[in-house]
Amino acid sequence: MLEDIKGKKVLITGSSTGIGAALALELGRMGASVAVHGNRSLDAAQKIVDQITAAGGTAILVSGDVSDTASAETIVADAVAGLGGLDALVNNAGAIIDRKTNEDFSNELYDQIYDLNVRSIFNVTKAALPHLKSAGSSAIINTGSIAGRNGGAPGSVIYASAKAAVHSISRNMAREFGPYNIRVNTVAPGVIETPFHAETPKSVFEGAIATMALKRLGTAEECVGAYVFLLSEQMSGYITGQIIDVNGGQLMP
Repeated sequence: MLEDIKGKKVLITGSSTGIGAALALELGRMGASVAVHGNRSLDAAQKIVDQITAAGGTAILVSGDVSDTASAETIVADAVAGLGGLDALVNNAGAIIDRKTNEDFSNELYDQIYDLNVRSIFNVTKAALPHLKSAGSSAIINTGSIAGRNGGAPGSVIYASAKAAVHSISRNMAREFGPYNIRVNTVAPGVIETPFHAETPKSVFEGAIATMALKRLGTAEECVGAYVFLLSEQMSGYITGQIIDVNGGQLMP
C-alpha cells in the first residue's frame, strides 16, 4: 500500500460510474477519504459511497452540475465540509453527449459539450484552489482522452477538441499552481468499456481495436493505477504538467 494515499481527502467529479467510480472504490480501499460526486446518477453515486463505507472506508456523497459555477462552488464546499479539507481533486466529469460531424454540429451541442468537459474544470478547480493551497502539498488530475491527442473518431470532433483543451489547460495550471506545490497532470484514457460508450457504434469499437497493440478494449479498473500514481507524492512528487496515456497501445506519442 502507498502509505501517502492513506488519509488523503479527495474529491472526484463524475464518480458515480465508470473510471471515476472505479477510482473512488480503490482510493477508499487504500484509506483515502473520498467525496463521490454525481449529478444525474445520484443513486449510482450513493451505491459507490455505500460500498466504500461497507468495506470500512470513508466516503461522502456530493451532488450538482459541475458546468454551473454556483453549483460547482457548492460541490466543493460540501466536499470540504464533509471530508474536513481537501488534498486532491480529480476533474473526471465529462461526456461526448452526441456524435455530430463538422458539417452537422450545432452551437447548442457545442455549448453543452464544452460546458461539461471544459468549463467544469475551470469551475471546480477555481472553487477548490484555496483549499488545495492550504493543504501544503496537493494534486489535481484532469481526465483527458485519446481523442484529445488524435482528433477522435468521425462524429466526435467537438468532444475531441474539448479534450485537447483539457490537455492544454492542465499544462497551464501546472505552471500557475506549481509555486503552491500543487501538481497538475492529465490521464488520457483510450477506448474503455464504461457507460460512457453506451451509445458508441459497434463499428467504432471494431475500428479502434484494430489499431490497438493489445487488440482489446480497456476496463475502468485498468485506468485506476495511473490516477493513483499521480495522486501519490511518494511515486510522482516531481511530475507535473504531464499526460499519461492509457489506451492499450492505440496511440504511442
